[in-house]
Amino acid sequence: MNMTAAKKQNTNSSASFSDEENLSYPIVVHCHLRWDGVWQRPQQFLSRLSARHRVLFCEGPMLVDEAITPYFTLQPVKDYPNVTIMNVFFPSARFNDGQWVDAERRRLQHEALKGPLKGQFDNPVQWFYDPMAVTAYANHFNERAIVYDCMDQLSQFKFAPPELILREKELLKAAHVVFAGGKKLHESKSQDNKNCHFYGCGVEIEHFGTALSSATQVPDDLAKLKNPVLGYFGVVDERLDYELIAKLADANPNWNVVIIGPVVKVDPKSLPVRSNLHWLGRRNYSELPAYTKGYDVCLMPFALNEATEYINPTKALEYMATGKQIVSSAVSDVVSNFGKVVKIARTHEEFIDLCKKAVEQADKSAIEAGIEMSNQNSWDSIVAKLEEHIRHAIKKGGEGKIVSNPRSLTAA
Repeated sequence: MNMTAAKKQNTNSSASFSDEENLSYPIVVHCHLRWDGVWQRPQQFLSRLSARHRVLFCEGPMLVDEAITPYFTLQPVKDYPNVTIMNVFFPSARFNDGQWVDAERRRLQHEALKGPLKGQFDNPVQWFYDPMAVTAYANHFNERAIVYDCMDQLSQFKFAPPELILREKELLKAAHVVFAGGKKLHESKSQDNKNCHFYGCGVEIEHFGTALSSATQVPDDLAKLKNPVLGYFGVVDERLDYELIAKLADANPNWNVVIIGPVVKVDPKSLPVRSNLHWLGRRNYSELPAYTKGYDVCLMPFALNEATEYINPTKALEYMATGKQIVSSAVSDVVSNFGKVVKIARTHEEFIDLCKKAVEQADKSAIEAGIEMSNQNSWDSIVAKLEEHIRHAIKKGGEGKIVSNPRSLTAA
């Protein structure tokens, strides 16, 4: 059966579900990220959706050196009882055989759903973050709808497989509804799927707002830095401008440049070293407001390269909710979405100068505007809109569309 015929069969069957079923569907997620990794868009969405839907969060394959037969494990998530994580394990020696990998991933999924998960994920909504998973899973599990939440232009990331571009085209064709994490992403993906909607960053206001509380204590390893702190939190990867970070530390020896986050796809030995440059490594999501409270300026020192062409950084609104000043390089979606709050630099020298001005005198109007913007863009409100799109896509066989609020930052 070809993709078009499969999609037509799937949408015809989905229209027969009752209104009650259209609200209580299970969700099977295919994600390139780990649930226990940096807490970001997938976890923000699916943790909230799990309050009303069972969620099977299928992570990308784990590779092992032994010549094993592929197998899976299932594990519950402590704080979210409706979420189950599925891990699959593959021999690295055969992972370049794409057809075999797809067939084995599909086999393992069927075994899980017919065995230990029997009856829990019948007629699911299949929710994709990973386009590489589309061939293995789309239209193979009697799903009522296919969702593609496109949070990044993954084909432009370091070590992206060459097949990713064609796989994403396949996924965009199969999806009944597409969500794009940035305006530029939305413009791109809308060319291949007309039921595509822009839902960008959200923020957990109550969480990051604790940075404004006098009861919140700055952690000891940050509190001991007595001079101004210029800080970043997030993944440390090819999207950061390491030359800029080094120049920032060199610009003023009395500044402390603090970088929080796991190092990914970058050799730790290649990171610049300065006496006032502090690589603190990963910290728990729960600790980030306390650390940000200790920042004088929040940084988004992104390189302007292929990997950042389409990004819409989640941390922008999180920084805003903490009541801090923000300086960023001129990433396209940061300029268009947050230019009224974030200080934008187009050169290294301008970035350093903006940081100097922020340290010397806080822009209170920008801080207040940032707090207001964060209050208007909670993850809860975004998830409610996503569910409406999905419900209409199920009911209308993939053709349902919701009119988004044009005044909302996250919907267009």
